[in-house]
Amino acid sequence: MSNGSHATLEDLDRQIATARENIRQLTEQATAQSGAADEDLNADRIAEQQDELDRLLKLRAELAKKA
Repeated sequence: MSNGSHATLEDLDRQIATARENIRQLTEQATAQSGAADEDLNADRIAEQQDELDRLLKLRAELAKKA
């Protein structure tokens, strides 16, 4: 996986797709589970993936400006 400094648009697009898929799967898991502990854990995991997605989208926008 690229670290962002040498990433290509194609690399970032793959990572963005992965993060979006992870968020989708985590949301489905959260819907199927119940309990406060599960809800907190799922919310934390979704938030982490959303942060990663936001970071990747920002990197992609910056790289696209340079291209």
